[in-house]
Amino acid sequence: MQKIKRDDDIIVIAGRDKGKRGSVTRTMDDGRVYVSGVNMVKRHTKGNPQMGQPGGIIEKEAPIQASNIAIYNPKAQKADRVGIKTLEDGKKVRIFKSTGEEIDG
Repeated sequence: MQKIKRDDDIIVIAGRDKGKRGSVTRTMDDGRVYVSGVNMVKRHTKGNPQMGQPGGIIEKEAPIQASNIAIYNPKAQKADRVGIKTLEDGKKVRIFKSTGEEIDG
């Protein structure tokens, strides 16, 4: 079970975007994630008139290492760690380590 999933609210804990909050838009198999509004880079792209794409400098999101983000706990108003707990029926759920509450309500 992954500790960080799509649509989780996260906060960046390391790197140049430290302190920024966002939502996970995509996760990759190699341990990197795309976060909305975080790790924005400028790409110089060549236009493609057949596809209607203009050229120029385009700002887009780049993936960030999953170890540099933490899930955001709205009740504690800060970053938190994720634990995995097995329920009585054998189902696994993610919990906040500090409070023990379930993440996936």
